[in-house]
Amino acid sequence: MTAPDPQEVALVAAAAEVRGAARCPYSGFAVGCALRDRSGRIWTGANVENASYTLGLCAERVALFYALTHGADAIESIAVVTGADRPAAPCGACRQILFEFAAEADLVLVTTGGAELRTRVRDLLPFAFDASFLAPREP
Repeated sequence: MTAPDPQEVALVAAAAEVRGAARCPYSGFAVGCALRDRSGRIWTGANVENASYTLGLCAERVALFYALTHGADAIESIAVVTGADRPAAPCGACRQILFEFAAEADLVLVTTGGAELRTRVRDLLPFAFDASFLAPREP
């Protein structure tokens, strides 16, 4: 049996801790996300809901936007913790945003009950739209 990776353990612990800060009075579905950048810094975020549902923001985007606007280096790994019965993957909007800024990052999805699923951000969005589609083209 392989010993747990201490960096991943710390990342999951940070996501579990920040989950407690989630503002989810409507859904009751608290989500915590932690990202580790190349320099080893951990950036966290929790979901924030609003009475106008579409104005809320998922934990993954809160963490990523915070990291990006506060000097994060390349994102290498991400942990998402929920209280669901099985690991919950990021929503479509979060997949697109994570792909743009962290396509090669390792991703671990964890439940408070201990279930885990490991993948990479790139694998969540196999036919992703990216900046290459925006390259100038002749008419």
